[in-house]
Amino acid sequence: MQKISLSHGNGGRHTFDLIKNVFIKHFQEAGDYAADSFITKDFRGGLAFTTDSHVVKPIHFPGGDIGSLSVNGTANDLAVCAARPLYLSCGFIIEEGFRIEELDAIVKSMADSARSCGVRIVAGDTKVVEKGNADGLYINTSGIGQLHSILPSGPSTILQGDIVLVSGTVGDHGATVFAARDDMSFQSNLTSDCACVYPLIEMLDASGLMEGVRIMRDPTRGGLATTLNEFVHGLATGIELDETSIPVRAEVTGICELLGFDPVYLACEGKVVLVCDPSYADKILSLWKQHPLGRDASAIGYVTARYAGGVFMKTSVGGERILDMLQSDMLPRIC
Repeated sequence: MQKISLSHGNGGRHTFDLIKNVFIKHFQEAGDYAADSFITKDFRGGLAFTTDSHVVKPIHFPGGDIGSLSVNGTANDLAVCAARPLYLSCGFIIEEGFRIEELDAIVKSMADSARSCGVRIVAGDTKVVEKGNADGLYINTSGIGQLHSILPSGPSTILQGDIVLVSGTVGDHGATVFAARDDMSFQSNLTSDCACVYPLIEMLDASGLMEGVRIMRDPTRGGLATTLNEFVHGLATGIELDETSIPVRAEVTGICELLGFDPVYLACEGKVVLVCDPSYADKILSLWKQHPLGRDASAIGYVTARYAGGVFMKTSVGGERILDMLQSDMLPRIC
């Protein structure tokens, strides 16, 4: 009898299979698994809707906490579907004995992040469970956003020669949360990249560059490699990455080398990865680099006829390796 394991929550292959074989089977209206939000044109201008739950451990980490993560994460899921985040709801599951002072600080962090994102938290719910049943605090957030006039054209429009861009360094959040774990003595200067990416999307819309975007996501659970696999899943084309072009902070590289992690599978919480028409790539990079969130933006690969439906990487030493979806759970509960 199959049972749920931690790897079913890592955003990788097991998550993909669980959603396809259980949830989509019964919730067929859930739509495209590869999308971060549900898109509907049933309302004037069109809306995007999304929901996300947050169980990060520890709930405080350098650069953020479970509160800021819940707001930014949900706002980002709307933003990468080319929607301006408008409203959020929040649901709290609180463990008996959790300090009200700490809860107050987390709620303030949520309010501060909401103001920064330009969204309003308009509804919520609170549940309390017995001590030992919630590991402190879990938060669910749902969000509604207003669609831009031009949306990404979709993964079915990805063509050979298209360019893959990322808005900054990868793996920052995953490595930071690992370093902050209470049972680890490892010390570093890492800071999570937890932030709202909507300003980067707004720049594309305002400049007319959204027309060249095929698909975009924020590479959270499963990291960059898993997100790109989802982009080309089932397509006749694949993606080739250049390892030397992928921006990774030295501190992230150090942790990965020490512990056997791979930065392309570590979560980001303030980055955008997209596939675009090659004639738009340099313009998008130039634009993003004008914003603090995009100063490390880079072209990291391209769409190729090789390895259809998959991703591979030219390594820094001249070899090649296949990057499948994340399989085992390197680091559970990072968001």
